[in-house]
Amino acid sequence: MLGPPGAGATARPDARLAHEGQGAFERRPKRLEWVGPQGERRKLGLHNMYVYITRYIQCTIKKNALPAQTPTRQRVRSRAGAPGKSSALSSRELLAWFLRLVPQREFGRLPAFQNKRFYARLFTPLVTLWYLLFQRLQADHTLDAVVADAQDGGADSLCQRLSQRLLSSATASFSNARQRLPLACLSEVLALQVRRLLEFHPQSGWQGLRLCLLDGSTVRLRPHGDIARHYPPHRNQTPTPAYWCLMRVVVAFCARTGAALACVVGGVDLGEQALACQLMLHHIGEASLFIGDRNFGVFRIVQCGRAAGAHTLVRLTDARARKLLGRALRPGDHALAWSPSRKDRLQPGCSAAPLPGRLLVAHVQPCGFRAQTLCLFTTLPSQADYPLAQLVGLYGLRWHIELNRRYLKAQMRLVQLECKSADLAQKEWFAGLLAYNLIRAAMLGAALQRGCSPLALSFSSARRHLEHWLKHWGATGKGRPQWARMLRLIGQARLPERPQPRPAEPRAQRHLRQPYPPLIGPRQIARQKLQTLTPKS
Repeated sequence: MLGPPGAGATARPDARLAHEGQGAFERRPKRLEWVGPQGERRKLGLHNMYVYITRYIQCTIKKNALPAQTPTRQRVRSRAGAPGKSSALSSRELLAWFLRLVPQREFGRLPAFQNKRFYARLFTPLVTLWYLLFQRLQADHTLDAVVADAQDGGADSLCQRLSQRLLSSATASFSNARQRLPLACLSEVLALQVRRLLEFHPQSGWQGLRLCLLDGSTVRLRPHGDIARHYPPHRNQTPTPAYWCLMRVVVAFCARTGAALACVVGGVDLGEQALACQLMLHHIGEASLFIGDRNFGVFRIVQCGRAAGAHTLVRLTDARARKLLGRALRPGDHALAWSPSRKDRLQPGCSAAPLPGRLLVAHVQPCGFRAQTLCLFTTLPSQADYPLAQLVGLYGLRWHIELNRRYLKAQMRLVQLECKSADLAQKEWFAGLLAYNLIRAAMLGAALQRGCSPLALSFSSARRHLEHWLKHWGATGKGRPQWARMLRLIGQARLPERPQPRPAEPRAQRHLRQPYPPLIGPRQIARQKLQTLTPKS
């Protein structure tokens, strides 16, 4: 089973396709030479992987960097005036760009606020959005913490004299403000963040394509209000119904910066493939390359990619790859057309015509582990422009989405949401994505100053430094001196380099013995049972 060095034995099969040594991309890889069948020679700069195509090829997959592109001597500048890698950015330029990610001026002109009128309340829509982000960045997510910070002057720069005008310590005003804020507003702010991130850092793509890593997960919710109707609990084999409700989410992450590009939510009755099709068709534009594991290696995903004007690079199971090829699997690059079978689910409204593409078969052997066969299907046409070795290296970047998902659940504390309605559950999830993108933007600014990849910096350290800076900026509206110091501290928090893989650890933990037994089923039923057993006084 493939997994990152240091991962447990139950890690996913795709894990060991990427080198887990943090910061390995900083070391210059060995420039190996590949002699092709026609005598052509090519330099390879991948890391820690063996690939067998028609001959023995040794290449390395770098965990935190993309395949090397053709260098240019000219300084690259985007249309927004953002400098490329070869130019140093000042902290003032980075601060001006970062403040554009918090849309103060454009907030009222969003389509979600068209034909909507708001009274002149203390918690305006902008202040409400600010404190939704504040809740996800703080360890204390309660409404009391929000009101206490507002009375302490935490949002006086967004609303004049808010701390003096907010006389009551009750949380009803902010709770009602969260309910009044349109849900579409948060998704539109996320799209605005993504657009400005890509405009500022155009090098986040690869050969003119936006790299989107696809994966899904679930979020726990308590069955309050209408949550059980919109996000029902999972099924089990016991007569007692499950307590926890589950909200399924599918997120597309940028492979170079780690930012969340788009997200779609639904109930457990919708699979990850169906949600991924909605994301590809309605939330991600053209000129994109979607990278997914074997869960997304079905005809429906590739069909939606063609309908959206994008390309796909997905891994197939060995059985599906053999059936698609029509013979035994052999290493190499095979051009074919993928026709749907009777068992394949098709996306409504999309063409079911055969999809021309390439089946890539390669034997991969991470250092110290047994070899496995990797089967990839891509709609990228030309073998000269998109060779097999580079596509294998691109698929090795898919492991980053496992780390990004862990950051969302552990660092942003989105594994379980304490909400009373389904609408608020979606708002808190999207607010968590917005706060996550702010951290990724700060890491990108620090990486551009130091000339390294943002994926080489510590996410937890960047979150702490940004949290302290945002407190100062929200209270005073000024933070230029502290901003330069924050970028320097984030740039110094590099992930450790581990030349040797860490030993595998068992996926088990020690639990302290609790004085009470676990509660199974709804608490209301437990209360009724307790009342029948308790004698009357």
